This record gives sequence, C-alpha cells and structure tokens, in this order.
Amino acid sequence: MRGLERSDLPRVWELLCGLAEYERLVDILTGSEAQLREALFGDGPRAEGLVAEHSGRIVGYALFYPVLSSFRTRWMLWLEDLYVEPDARGTGAGRALMAALARIAESRGWMAMYWDVLDWNAPALGFYERLGASRFATDWYRYRLIGEALTQLAREGEPPPSR
Repeated sequence: MRGLERSDLPRVWELLCGLAEYERLVDILTGSEAQLREALFGDGPRAEGLVAEHSGRIVGYALFYPVLSSFRTRWMLWLEDLYVEPDARGTGAGRALMAALARIAESRGWMAMYWDVLDWNAPALGFYERLGASRFATDWYRYRLIGEALTQLAREGEPPPSR
C-alpha cells in the first residue's frame, strides 16, 4: 500500500476505466488520464490517491478528498473511488486500501469516511458491511446540477456580455 505517484497514472486510468465498465457507467466516462493527472498533481485543491500492489503490479486504487461537515465543523474523508481488479479480489487489497484510508482520516483528525455504493452492487455492499460500515441515509436523495442546467443557473443574474 502506498501513495499514488505520477508514474502510476496510466495503470490507475486503466483501472478507473474498469470501474466505469463494472458500474455500467462507461457512457459518462468523459474525463481523460491528463485531467486525472491535473486533479491529483496540479495546482489548487487536489484529490489524493492510494494504490494497492501485488507482485509488483498495481491491482487496485482509491481516490479521496476532504469534505467539511458544516454542522459538526469537522472534516471528513470522501472516498470517490475504490476499485480492485477482479482477479485480485479476495486477496485483502480492498481491505488494505480501506485501512490505509482510515489511518489517513484518523491521523488528520477527520471525523469519518463517507462514500456511495450503487444499490445493485451486492459484493461491495457486503464488503463494506463486513468492515463495520453502515448505511445511514435512507431518507435523503442525492441531487446534482450538470451540463445545461448548471450553465443556465450560473448565468442567472449575469451582466449582459460586453461587445
């Protein structure tokens, strides 16, 4: 288990594409390896990553970043991606990634770890529950603004373009 390095990006991108395929979300995979590089190693706020290796090969990865709980005025770790390639599942790589993330959260004084799981992903649901994680939101819906709706709202109250 180690921190993700720039040289890991081609393999991590390959795994990320595998995650999109597994989650049946290839149609929304519009990013690129270069954009991921910028998100992880560019200027300004960044995501962070870990990789799991087996026999010198990267078999899994986790991407995460801090989020603030305004009510608790405490930071939390948001786990964006956790993926272990199918052949490496059951080897402890996923558990090792989760344990490393828990250590990061604890060492930084963050109060919790949060993430999403697709409701049909029974193997992942079982994995997380075996770790002691619990589903907590049954009465909240997640919303997003994206594409034209985001652009349209951003333009409200905008001064007219100058000529």
